[in-house]
Amino acid sequence: MSFRKIVPSLALVFSLVSTLAFAAPPEQGRSAGGGGGGSVLSLLPSDAVSDHVLNADGKTIPYTATAGTLNLFGQDGERNAAIFYTAYVAKNQDAGRPITFVFNGGPGAASAFLSLGLVGPRVLDFGPSGRDGANAKLVDNPQSWLNFTDLVLIDPIGTGWSRTVKPDDANEFYNMRGDAESLAKAIALYVAHNGRAGSPKYILGESYGGLRAAKVATSLRQDQGILISGIVMLSPLIEGRLVFGANDLALGAALELPSLAAAELERKNAFNEQGVQDAEKFALNEYLPTLAGKPPTGDAGRAFYDRVSKLTGIPEDVVAKNQGFLGGVYQKHSDGDGADIVSSYDASFLAPDPYPESEAGRSDDPILDGFVRAYGGAFSSYARDELGFHTDMTYNLLSNSVNEHWNWGGRNGGSRLHASGTDDLKEMLTLVPSFRLLVAQGYSDLVVPFGVNKYVLDHLPPAFADRVALKLYRGGHMFYTRPTSREQFTADAKAFFTVPPMIAPAVQSN
Repeated sequence: MSFRKIVPSLALVFSLVSTLAFAAPPEQGRSAGGGGGGSVLSLLPSDAVSDHVLNADGKTIPYTATAGTLNLFGQDGERNAAIFYTAYVAKNQDAGRPITFVFNGGPGAASAFLSLGLVGPRVLDFGPSGRDGANAKLVDNPQSWLNFTDLVLIDPIGTGWSRTVKPDDANEFYNMRGDAESLAKAIALYVAHNGRAGSPKYILGESYGGLRAAKVATSLRQDQGILISGIVMLSPLIEGRLVFGANDLALGAALELPSLAAAELERKNAFNEQGVQDAEKFALNEYLPTLAGKPPTGDAGRAFYDRVSKLTGIPEDVVAKNQGFLGGVYQKHSDGDGADIVSSYDASFLAPDPYPESEAGRSDDPILDGFVRAYGGAFSSYARDELGFHTDMTYNLLSNSVNEHWNWGGRNGGSRLHASGTDDLKEMLTLVPSFRLLVAQGYSDLVVPFGVNKYVLDHLPPAFADRVALKLYRGGHMFYTRPTSREQFTADAKAFFTVPPMIAPAVQSN
């Protein structure tokens, strides 16, 4: 679903023109079925098309669902990869209805998270506790985004049921540029095959998928001649240097502190927005300059560390020992009695610590490796039983292979610290006057703290302010697993899609 900050299992520049140059003809490009030259792609069936009815937001919406694949071809005319997608298209709608292309992050995460967690017509219910993956059940999704946009959920190569013909060819796609170009090609194929050239086009990307969205939008514009009307980023990675290892530095620690404070308020059942805002002011006006200077001592030091301790719930002696830097200690020390461990995906989420004798966290994450894993099995069953897509291929919800082999640049590699989508967003905001950006974050997310992206957006040129928005919700990286936050986010997304955009004025020349 998302990348890990320390050991990126889901952590989070050469052209692939030769690899992706040939699109499949319409009669061939819709399905990977019909042979695979002895490769794993022979396990993929033809596209499955079915009709359904959704009751959402007081409306009855008939729609067509397609679970299928789009083929990518090389310069030799041979198919080299197939990308799996699930499309939900409402019937009897006007020509101006938008279409949204959706993918997750990782970079090795499949789209099942967003399909069954947020936007699709079916949603996975984790029971009264909100965390019972073993007994989770699929139910109708009254907040499905199909109410206001058609949806195409795409699994990048190596995730879901998307594969290359030859295993060694996968590395061509396991980098930022190759990944973006392949997804842009898949989007262009879908648009061409389904007559959607005139539809307003949007992208929704989660976590690394936020960076992916920015890169795909650039590739669509530059390589496919397709302009995106807007991007919705959910808990996004936008600037790698502000995320990876950043909490060891004063600025990164200060941008993280409000999320720790929000989590402590949640654990005390005392959450309020004013408390979080007070933590933000303290973080930038007192905490940041103190960490940037010589560590305080004496009465001043005790007062400072006591303030940080009260905000975060981390014992004062632990705060002092680490000179106020909390990135390496919050998982084991946020719980007062030391019996529980917190998740970086939602620092308000407590689970029994399986290794209480260890000073450092050494267990799997209780959210990422816990109940949300149920999305994989649930989607595989849903695709087979309700959508009619029958395959014996394993559905890769979270691909360790993709994450382990990922290059954060082109095929020659690159540092994840240099991963950045800011310039892509600036270009889109400049070149497409109606383009808008919505960033959605959970208050208690420690994978990408909301303060990080607030900092990024605050430092965009002022001319873009009217077309960029940040929305905050209770919960963590996957805040949509909370029904109330999912409902609030869906309402904000609907407004984003349905309110006429403010067109930026053209620059007049003398």
